[in-house]
Amino acid sequence: MRWSIFISIITFVLASVFSVVSTAMLQGVVWAAGALIVLFIVCIGILFDMMGIASASANERPFHAMAAEKVPGAKQSIFIVRNADRFSNFCNDVVGDICGIISGTASALVVVKMIGSAPEGEGWLTAAATVVFSAVVSALTVGGKAVGKSFAIHYSIPIVLWIGRLFYLLENRLGVRVLGGGRKKINGKRGNKRAARSDTSA
Repeated sequence: MRWSIFISIITFVLASVFSVVSTAMLQGVVWAAGALIVLFIVCIGILFDMMGIASASANERPFHAMAAEKVPGAKQSIFIVRNADRFSNFCNDVVGDICGIISGTASALVVVKMIGSAPEGEGWLTAAATVVFSAVVSALTVGGKAVGKSFAIHYSIPIVLWIGRLFYLLENRLGVRVLGGGRKKINGKRGNKRAARSDTSA
């Protein structure tokens, strides 16, 4: 429940920010520039969808070997794989779905600009262009995610390591800690319990 409430709040905030930013960017540009912005939003959704699938498909063992060799980002990659349910939920469901909704809204704004900039007597051409643009955006979204998922499954280890290195740079260069949590000292607790049992037996 805590994670569900937390991710719902994060989704509300991110959706509001993305919507305001995309609307502000589209208001002062021509429809061609708006189309490029829509395609950029679609690419962001595909990228995060690929990251979420890679985290759920990756195996933890290779990263332990990398961590033993002190490869930058290996420890962060282990944390990502261990929390793949939450990481993939954020990437696929939060960012991915938000990009899908925002790209649809932005496409509608681009279509309005296309209709407004069309000369009189060429309404059929504008209607055809709007239909083609909407179809292209939908095809790129679905097709791009299909290709991204296949790529993420086959190359999950390099993708997760790339994400881990990005978090490593954020933590060590900029001091921004994205991933939280640490290992509990279970060994110490077990040692104390064993020591207490040995004293009672004596």
